[in-house]
Amino acid sequence: MRLRTLIRQAYPELGAEAARLPDAVASGVTQDVAKVLPGHVFVARVGARVDGHTFVARAVAAGAVLVAGARSHPPDADLAGVPYLVVPDDRAAAARLAAAFHGHPSRRLRVLGVTGTDGKTTTSALLWWLLQGFAPTALASTAMVRLGISRGAPVGHFTTPEADEVQAFLASAVNSGATRVVLESSSHGLAQARLDEIDYAAAVWTNLSPEHLDFHGDLAAYRDAKLALIRRAPLAVLNRDDAEFERFAAAAPSHVSFGLDSRADWRLLRLDDIPAGLEFCVGAPDGREYSARLPVPGRFNAWNALAALSAAALEGADVAEAGARLASFPGVPGRMQAIQAEPFAVVVDFAHTAPALAKALAAATPAGGRRIVVIGAAGERDPGKRAPLGAAAVAGADLTIFTEEDSRSEDPGAILEELAAGARDAGAVEGSSFVRVPDRREAILEAIGRARPGDIVLLCGKGHETTLERAGETLAWDEALEARTALARLHGGEPGPLG
Repeated sequence: MRLRTLIRQAYPELGAEAARLPDAVASGVTQDVAKVLPGHVFVARVGARVDGHTFVARAVAAGAVLVAGARSHPPDADLAGVPYLVVPDDRAAAARLAAAFHGHPSRRLRVLGVTGTDGKTTTSALLWWLLQGFAPTALASTAMVRLGISRGAPVGHFTTPEADEVQAFLASAVNSGATRVVLESSSHGLAQARLDEIDYAAAVWTNLSPEHLDFHGDLAAYRDAKLALIRRAPLAVLNRDDAEFERFAAAAPSHVSFGLDSRADWRLLRLDDIPAGLEFCVGAPDGREYSARLPVPGRFNAWNALAALSAAALEGADVAEAGARLASFPGVPGRMQAIQAEPFAVVVDFAHTAPALAKALAAATPAGGRRIVVIGAAGERDPGKRAPLGAAAVAGADLTIFTEEDSRSEDPGAILEELAAGARDAGAVEGSSFVRVPDRREAILEAIGRARPGDIVLLCGKGHETTLERAGETLAWDEALEARTALARLHGGEPGPLG
């Protein structure tokens, strides 16, 4: 694409400035200087910690043909003759430029956004699975990327990737032949303009509880970030059982609801636990009832499945066929992921908030034994959730092992003390109902070493994540592999059979 054409399409109001740009070829858009290639447009965004203008000279040296930013006085020396385009909002610039570069791919797809505090990754995967049963569908979520049934390359490093990465993924979905995309849409992504320039066809909201308050400031701001998606989509699928339902319903241009509540459009009529999964009955808006089986434990997953089934039906899926397809759902890495079933169970889950941990522990039903949980809290992230997390852990487990979870620049010992304080306030006694093992690998060994036949060991907080961040170092990490390694080290051989 010619550079002038790109700017005219992204910023029609800047036509005069576009005409003065060189007649160069634009080969891409990025705000990551490490990804700049010859012909790229580099967006110098000013973030909370880093000013992209610091990297202008590096971007120019790598071959950038244009730098876009919000400074009225650009760094001329660093630009070395490369033009600087002043944009009104540098946060939105990457989305506007990337969407134009890729030909606004969301306009050629039906994009379904999934948001919520807990359950959005599983709900996204379930919805992709159901839609894929009748139409080519792509998925971009925290734990999975799919182009139809094929694995896609990882998209970025966040729950919602940067705007240029999102637009590139949507373009790849179009090129793969997909007609729909399920896009996990986080509060960070919505608040930081990463999801701008996306035409959503529908939104799904799972629930709301306090989270990411270190970034948003308070619950009202966090809620408003989620509501931004609901306001943008012409149709929303909403959890009728959540206390925030009325706020979300009022914000939606149109909505349908799901849940146990008798007023829900899609009702959960019956729910039973079965070995390694769930059986439930769904009441549709037309009065018909459908039975379904889901091979994923945790009663809360019935709400995730009901949300996905509701949205899939609105997209045209046959409800009976979609309900039957739930039985073959392959699961989500790091979401109630069974590592071993006998003689004691070991499960990996991403739960890292107090409500999510309480649900995971309630779902982790031991075969007559105890619940043992390994849990930590991230550094540089919402310290207000640490004490409630500690309280939830000891309330739901017979033995809690507090450990590290991406301590980053914070003192791991101080984080563990906040978790322990929450546990003590809940009546727990250190040394009997909870212990501290700062090193996560040693904590996993401790938990598995203490397990007896009939127990269940739940490793929470890391899930699918591939790194463990400490001050000054980032380790490669695979929680499932760590669990298998600990089992082999302590008990010999391979993990026991799955149930």
